[in-house]
Amino acid sequence: MGKGLEGKRIVIAGSRKTDEMSMLIEKQGGTPIVRSLQGTTFLADKQVEPDLRRFVQEGADWVVFTTGIGTETLLDLAGKMGIQDQFLMAIRQAKVAARGYKTYAALKKMGVKPVAVDEDGTTRGLVRSLEAFDFSNQRVIVQLHGKSEPAFIKFFEDKGASVLQLLPYQHIAPESEVAESLCQELIHNQLDAVCFTTAVQVRYLFEFAREHGYLDGVLNAFKHEVLAVSVGKVTTDALREEGIERVIAPEIERMGAMIVELSRYYEDHLQD
Repeated sequence: MGKGLEGKRIVIAGSRKTDEMSMLIEKQGGTPIVRSLQGTTFLADKQVEPDLRRFVQEGADWVVFTTGIGTETLLDLAGKMGIQDQFLMAIRQAKVAARGYKTYAALKKMGVKPVAVDEDGTTRGLVRSLEAFDFSNQRVIVQLHGKSEPAFIKFFEDKGASVLQLLPYQHIAPESEVAESLCQELIHNQLDAVCFTTAVQVRYLFEFAREHGYLDGVLNAFKHEVLAVSVGKVTTDALREEGIERVIAPEIERMGAMIVELSRYYEDHLQD
């Protein structure tokens, strides 16, 4: 293993395995900086129960599932509420779309076959598979994990649908001081790369940047000086939705592989 990160200041935006990632960065000569933008996620059963009951009572034209764990959680919650059979019936009477193989597997266990699936595990891929369908005056239920996806919801609304979001988990944002520090470091050219391990981290950073007047500076930093590094397709998709075109990502969606890919990128560019 070379020293491709020699002298580089690398931010870790995640909250898991930060020690292991820091060690990898240090082994390659870099300086790791932990700026966790992950926040915390909790089961929001009481918050989602009214909407789940409403779906069972009123039905929908489409039901869109985006995570396997969220799909299974809604099924379990419907069971605790005593409406699991009605929940399954409402799903089977609708057209179903699914993002990701874990979601597809969860639906298969429920005896549900989606009419639309993504080809690459991303929201953007699912949107492509849904483009041909008519959503005019359609009632669409969208299951999300812990945070809304405005661009995804807008896709359905722009096509004339009414959308009800089901979030079995809720996301609590991280400390604002963390995002403030990261924005300042980006704007003042104090970093070389930022490693994102989930789409949530990307969305929180850019929401904070918009709300506090840092957006142009942050986008400019990623365009010219700072590398955006992604663990995988869903996170890359979130970065591209924010207007970041230059994204480094490994073929194998693992945190360690992400650091190795970043090091390789720098080594290749030193040779150039």
